[in-house]
Amino acid sequence: MIPRKIQTELAQLAKEYKVITITGPRQSGKTTLAEMQFPDYDYVNLEDPETRMLAEKDAKEFLHRHPAPVIIDEIQRLPLLLSYIQVECDKSNKKGQYILTGSHQPALKAGISQSLAGRTAILQLLPLSIAELREAGIIMERDEYIFKGFMPQLYEENIDVTRFYRNYYMTYVERDARQLVNIKNFSAFEIFLKLLAGRIGQLVNLQSISNDVGVSASTISEWLSILEASYIIFRLPPYFENFGKRLTKSAKIYFTEVGLAAYLLDLENPEMVTRDPLMGNLFENMVVAEALKARYNRGKDAGLYFFRDSNNMEIDLLQSAGRKLYPFEIKAARTYSNDFAKNIKKFRQLNNKTANGAVIYSGEQEQNVGEVELLNFTSTGNKIR
Repeated sequence: MIPRKIQTELAQLAKEYKVITITGPRQSGKTTLAEMQFPDYDYVNLEDPETRMLAEKDAKEFLHRHPAPVIIDEIQRLPLLLSYIQVECDKSNKKGQYILTGSHQPALKAGISQSLAGRTAILQLLPLSIAELREAGIIMERDEYIFKGFMPQLYEENIDVTRFYRNYYMTYVERDARQLVNIKNFSAFEIFLKLLAGRIGQLVNLQSISNDVGVSASTISEWLSILEASYIIFRLPPYFENFGKRLTKSAKIYFTEVGLAAYLLDLENPEMVTRDPLMGNLFENMVVAEALKARYNRGKDAGLYFFRDSNNMEIDLLQSAGRKLYPFEIKAARTYSNDFAKNIKKFRQLNNKTANGAVIYSGEQEQNVGEVELLNFTSTGNKIR
């Protein structure tokens, strides 16, 4: 099992809260993390029909059979149980008694807001980061990372990459989508998902996608929410401030797991990634996801944005931290060009609280180039504050 960066935060929260809720994509390692951090806890999985039936029919008996401290897996399958956990928590002052894991945000959020507000800490566990892989002795080339992705099972078991993502898509994406909403035209939904993979890092244009898929814009909006709730995609919002110019208001779309995006683009090996016209988009997706993992692994909100004005002056990634803005330009190239930093310099003239910034690229050389830092993409997580 590969150690996770989020373990430090998880251990600290278990000293402060009675309940810890770990959310994230399916197979991102939530159960493994909980069992690795709390090996002496009882474990119960609500995916098991008999277990879930007991918890649904007689929650008190269920909790009697599985007393704290306990790990309850797939808690989103029975949000009603959260009310009974609240009652049990209020009987004791002990911390870290219930470790809950789940994959769907809406059901968990609703249940937590109704029953566990103020009693639980929430952690979001995404797939493995490059830093976690490297510390485990797994070092690959740029396009290998993109093709293989970061799902823990791929590194812990000898599984064919394409077969893994095919099964992941069929078993989890389709099932989760069907659980969250009644999709009547599933073939259109599949087309929609592949179209999204082809639009990584682009602004969300509901009408354009609607025209391409052949369903209404409101349906596209609903489907995007489904994918976001299932941690299949995430949105990078635009940064707003009064710069005296008309700014972009739409978010950008990225896949939580870049390996799934590569699969949806029919890329069958790293060499195909290298030659693909969307390689730059996939690289950007990987880097932005690395930044998001770094924030979540420290128990922080995303705090990540992009910037684009009416003149198409754009900063690929902005981090807001400590009243400072940290701009990052993301380039898949292996050789640095002075043009890479030009938008960072322009942005710094617009906002006096902007730090020097960095260019994240595929080259090996890391150094300061004037007021801009040059970073290899494997260092992304280390630079996010």
